[in-house]
Amino acid sequence: MSTMNVSLPDELKSFVDERVGHGGFGSTSEYVRDLIRRDQDRERLRTLLLHGAASPPGPMADDSYFESLRARVRAGD
Repeated sequence: MSTMNVSLPDELKSFVDERVGHGGFGSTSEYVRDLIRRDQDRERLRTLLLHGAASPPGPMADDSYFESLRARVRAGD
């Protein structure tokens, strides 16, 4: 694991300390790792949404579409 030093203004340092103390994090490093993971998740979601928006429309979600889904679920029982 690598080490990274980050300089923060006092206001942000106080905020981080409060989040660590009351947010269920064992350390500042855990808090920062959580923030980075959430940012990665947001970026993955953004990529998926943009990919979906650029793709052609899928099948129409009409009654027969939902019935076929129900049939697939029932077949899995």
